[in-house]
Formats: sequence, C-alpha cells, structure tokens
Amino acid sequence: MAKKTSVIPPRFKRQRRLSTELPGLGKPGALDRRPYPPGQHGNQRRKLSEYALRLEEKQKLLFHYGLREEQLRRFVRDSKRGQTTDWVNELIGNLESRVDNVIFRLGFAPSIRAARQMVRHGHVLVNGKKLSIGSALVPVGAEIKLTATGYKSTNFQQAKTSPRLELADYLSKTEGEEPTGTVKERPSALNIPFPFEQGLLAEYYAARKA
Repeated sequence: MAKKTSVIPPRFKRQRRLSTELPGLGKPGALDRRPYPPGQHGNQRRKLSEYALRLEEKQKLLFHYGLREEQLRRFVRDSKRGQTTDWVNELIGNLESRVDNVIFRLGFAPSIRAARQMVRHGHVLVNGKKLSIGSALVPVGAEIKLTATGYKSTNFQQAKTSPRLELADYLSKTEGEEPTGTVKERPSALNIPFPFEQGLLAEYYAARKA
C-alpha cells in the first residue's frame, strides 16, 4: 500500500519560501508546522545575497496582492510620477486602495482572490454603483457594500465566520447582517499586513526601469 503523503498548497509554499505569512492568500498557518522554505534543505539556515533580499520584498507584494509582474511594474511607474518623494509609500497606498483589497480588508471575502471574484461577478457596490474591475482604486470617503447576492455568498459567510485580519485603521464598518464599509483616509505603508522593508523594494527598482 502506497504511503500517503500530505500535499502542501502552492500558496503555503510561496509563504514558506519567503518565511512570511501573506494574509491576502487566505488560509492562515503556512508557517505553523514548517517555518522554513520548502525543499530538501529548506530547514538549513539561508544566507541570502542583497539582490535576493530585495527580490523577496517584491515577491511579497506580487503574491499577497495577487498581481502579475507587469501589473506591479505599472503600479510602480504610476507611483513614481508626480511630486511625491516617497514613491514606495504611494505604491502601497495604491495597492491597499484597490477594490479587491478593500473588500478583503473589510472582511467581506476570505482572500484577495475571492474578493476579486466577487467584484467580477458584480457583487460589489462602491457609492451605489457596481464595479467589475478588481484593480479599480477606491477613493477616500467612498462607501462600499455588497449586493444582496453578495451578502449571501459563500465567500462573505466564510469571511464573516473566520475573519483573516482585524479591520484596518483606514477603514470603518457598520455591524449587522449586511455591513457597509467606508474608506476613512488614504492608506499608507503602515497599513501593509505583513513584515515589509520599504527600503529594500526601493533599492530593487533603483537601477531598473519600472
């Protein structure tokens, strides 16, 4: 009889590779049993190069927010425009303002991927209007709620029963069976829900054309 082996979900492997829990991927516990990278030599102490350390910070953003490489590059380019002297803080503010992330941070979905699915299916209302693009940015003062179908969805019920994160400081939310959320202020790098080194990301892109 073949020996039964446990299958590690890809999202857990990604978090273990980075030694960081990324809440946006959903289910917690990636580092509970094996707080080291996957692979035969994963539990041996790693000595990373400066480049590898910088790369890891970029990968955290890619995996947590569920972005493609070209999407992140576009966000970086947009964040470097204008008069800002801290483009990384501007970048995180934009990523945290994405409607799929706001739905997740409000506890309306168990993961950013699930939140994006709700947006695409037309279950999300921003200031009373349906949004169908997960990357749309939610402005300060906007009211966010779900459709009647959205509140009855498995995603919402799962998130309500087992919230992944506490409510972020830049958001407020009403209580009840059909809560409504509001963006109180512009989010910043202080609101990112995992260990993150701004300087390393800035160094990663310093010599690159985003």
